Amino acid sequence: MAKLRHSNNGIVTLRQVADRVGLSRGTVSAVLNDSPAARAIPKHTKDRILSAAQELNYRPNFFARSLRKKRTFTIGVIAEEIGDPYGAMVISGIESFLSSRKYFFLTVVHRHNPEMLQQYTSMLLARGVEGLITVDTSVTQPPPLPSVAVAGHRRMKGVTNIVLDHVQAAQSVLNHLLSLGHSKIAFLRGQPFSSDSAHRWRAICDTGAELGVSVSPQLTVELNGDDSSPNLGYRATRELLSRKLPFTALFAYNDMSAIGAIRAIRESGRSVPEDVSVVGFDDIREAAYHLPSLTTVRQPLREMGELAARTLVERIETQKEYPREIAIKPELVVRESTAPPRS
Repeated sequence: MAKLRHSNNGIVTLRQVADRVGLSRGTVSAVLNDSPAARAIPKHTKDRILSAAQELNYRPNFFARSLRKKRTFTIGVIAEEIGDPYGAMVISGIESFLSSRKYFFLTVVHRHNPEMLQQYTSMLLARGVEGLITVDTSVTQPPPLPSVAVAGHRRMKGVTNIVLDHVQAAQSVLNHLLSLGHSKIAFLRGQPFSSDSAHRWRAICDTGAELGVSVSPQLTVELNGDDSSPNLGYRATRELLSRKLPFTALFAYNDMSAIGAIRAIRESGRSVPEDVSVVGFDDIREAAYHLPSLTTVRQPLREMGELAARTLVERIETQKEYPREIAIKPELVVRESTAPPRS
């Protein structure tokens, strides 16, 4: 076995890994970079190379790889916010897939400021990203690079939209509440700047009309502000309660607003679900551990992030035709926050 000699700066080189396994640098490079040439290399040889690289703590030279292939292996992620549970779970899925394919990603946060969105997009392009993923961001013009939009709804050249079936989501929630015996249902509507807001509200109104559920303006409050805490739902529900109109169920725009709504309902002297049933949307991590645990519409947020990254990388590497839309099916998760109304 060849004796290991580190380079002057202490970094293990590709040649040293090749010497350890007694193979050519080209063979070792093909395996470590997962290039198409590696498909012809036997599995036991690949395993030997990967094992040697791990033993020697070999780290590929990213810049050499980029210069050799004339690529940056970098993706730009444009998000409304990364501290909220929705964005965090989507970006977690993006990171998981991109790291497995040895891609970097740069994330910018625009907070629905059009000037910041334009500025940050230009910065990502200047840094040589090969594609873009947007999260809860309304794309207004065709991007210059392959792009995937999570919660995107505008059909646009070059963009694959990953969208939830909001009609099915609305049907599952309203049918669930009707089956429990609820007829007076209140609603917390999403902020206008949220990508899903208009489509989800349209689905609720259309489904309500089909099922005979009254979607009353007097029992509807729109969330106001960009705070990602339960405070928005808390304030909106307090306004709803101040109208002194009876309701036995509340369908909130998302789980965070539902958690805030439950606090406001309890402060008013009512209980959940005995007096008011509450349904959320998203199925964030906190939903199952809140007291009571939250009935909600599950979006597979981490899987949506992985799907977005996989779709974009395949477009970049294979130049295949891209799908204009990928539909995701929702799932109603029934927990403790819904029950039949009091007699």
